[in-house]
Amino acid sequence: MSTLADIAQALVAPGKGILAADESHPTIAKRFMSIGITSTEERRRDYRELLFRTEGLEVGVSGVILFDETLRQDAADGTPLRELLMNRGIIPGIKVDMGAKELAFHPGDKVTEGLDGLRDRFAQYAALGAGFSKWRAVITIGEGIPTRFCLQANAHALARFAALSQEAGLVPVVEPEVIMKGAHRIERCEDVTNAAQEEVFLALDAHGVALEEMLLKPNMVVPGTKNEHQAGAAEVAEATMRCFLRHVPAAVPGVVFLSGGLDDVTATQNLNALNRVGGAPWELSFSFGRALQAPALKAWAGQEGNVETAQAALRHRVRCNHEARYGRYEDSMDAAA
Repeated sequence: MSTLADIAQALVAPGKGILAADESHPTIAKRFMSIGITSTEERRRDYRELLFRTEGLEVGVSGVILFDETLRQDAADGTPLRELLMNRGIIPGIKVDMGAKELAFHPGDKVTEGLDGLRDRFAQYAALGAGFSKWRAVITIGEGIPTRFCLQANAHALARFAALSQEAGLVPVVEPEVIMKGAHRIERCEDVTNAAQEEVFLALDAHGVALEEMLLKPNMVVPGTKNEHQAGAAEVAEATMRCFLRHVPAAVPGVVFLSGGLDDVTATQNLNALNRVGGAPWELSFSFGRALQAPALKAWAGQEGNVETAQAALRHRVRCNHEARYGRYEDSMDAAA
């Protein structure tokens, strides 16, 4: 049986990354609304089955983060969706947090909930075949926020989650996300990301989390979406590498960046630039949701006749990010698509 360290290494194998398909019911309802369809259990199943049956998915995808419903759901032919992945050598994972809520007495700050009963849920998920788990903390930049207490509260929750995950035999994917929304400069994002990473690794150490048996899923260091200066890929890579070299121990097998609202091409360009920098002691990989799925979702539009077109769109994005993992992506790959 593979050790947690083996699973962590497999998730960041060369040329591969993680597909985030763990949208909650409200989130996927919004995604479906954008293509003019209503979210139902059957449609959610059909869409995820479309993703998981895409030919060549395993070329650039090592694992898929699932929502609770999806981990337990069967495909149209009765095959458990998780087995569609496992049969292709793709590791199923599970989102275990219950979402970010307002942090009491700290206006604008949030803290993620879901620790109650988590040990028992982990036992269920392990029995269902999950190999890894994910917990997301939400850190917002604004006037006077995030507060130090917000960073500490979220770091504590992430560390408790990670320890319970390893206890249950699942690799924890630790996600402290500094949100892109706002008018802040890239320097402000870097400062907040520095502070967040410092608190996270202090908490992980205090809780006895084995760094070799986890992955970090952070934001890239980028300016706020409303800032007039939108940094190019080289600037993002420089700021991001500077931040993580200061705070992420070399024992961590990989950093799987989230896309955080970046469009699909920009996310790939940034990942590519990061892998061209060189000198990282960890694998620089991805755990993209919308940046992998958006073209496929648009092409599908809820129509059975569009399945192959949607799968081709996903296969293209997977191939682009596969190349970006080696620093070999070129803009022409998307221009020609």
